[in-house]
Amino acid sequence: MTQAAPTVDVDPMGGDDQKPPPAQRFTLGSVAVRVTVLLLCLLWLIPTIGLLVSSFRSEEDVKEDGWWTVFASPLEFSQWTLDSYDSVIFDQGMGSAFLNSIVVTVPATIIPIMIAAFAAYAFTFMRFPGRDLLFILVVGLLVVPLQVAFVPLLRLFSQYEINGTFLAVWLAHTGFGMPLAIYILRNYMASLPVEIIESAAVDGASHFRTFWSLVVPMSVPALAAYAIFQFLWVWNDLLVALIFLGAGENEVVTITLRDLIGDLGQEWHLLTAGAFISMVLPLAVFFALQRYFVRGLTAGSVKG
Repeated sequence: MTQAAPTVDVDPMGGDDQKPPPAQRFTLGSVAVRVTVLLLCLLWLIPTIGLLVSSFRSEEDVKEDGWWTVFASPLEFSQWTLDSYDSVIFDQGMGSAFLNSIVVTVPATIIPIMIAAFAAYAFTFMRFPGRDLLFILVVGLLVVPLQVAFVPLLRLFSQYEINGTFLAVWLAHTGFGMPLAIYILRNYMASLPVEIIESAAVDGASHFRTFWSLVVPMSVPALAAYAIFQFLWVWNDLLVALIFLGAGENEVVTITLRDLIGDLGQEWHLLTAGAFISMVLPLAVFFALQRYFVRGLTAGSVKG
């Protein structure tokens, strides 16, 4: 007759006994830190809260008294309205501008990341003459202001008749974002275990197979961190969109927001609703990828 083997509780961290986590102690210093952080967060959020409250008020109420007066009777629903959102989306063209911004931002985020990932892999794991010099030249482009490239790019795009199209702004954002993307991804890939890349080469894997099967999955935190940067930069950009895309049927949310204020600033109450519409997608992207963002920022900080 066989007996069942006794079960043993094993500590996943390697110990045989499990110790309860130490009780969290609230000292005077920790309470002061928490109160300070809470006050700073409230001070940081007050302008945003005021903007949100104003976006749900009528034009007359916005121009007559401050947004904080609504808290005297917040359950009085007659003071809340969606007129500003209705006017901004359907009358001022914010709805179509929102879709145009998505059409501009998504390719302008994916294209430079894909090209920069290939370049970063080459600068990290491939050997070719002039590799270090070429990498220095690419990184050196970070200090060149993008304004100096506007005239040459406008002339080049005019020759190919793509000014005012989405293709022009995709190419512009790809070129402007490439140096920083290559710099970030190359530094991250340099921190990956070289033994894994060498083992793949011994097994006969090509550089393309090693890149897609090993390097890209291990670089997800860095790719996501840069994707957030690039997405926010392109979404909130006004200068590049105004020069290479301009106003009209292809205009993006930043150009529409500029026009909402009116010639004398009399339409500023519409800006509150327009501002929150423009913030919806960036906030969703940030909260969806924020865990990768933190991992990407801290990657390699404890290596050594």
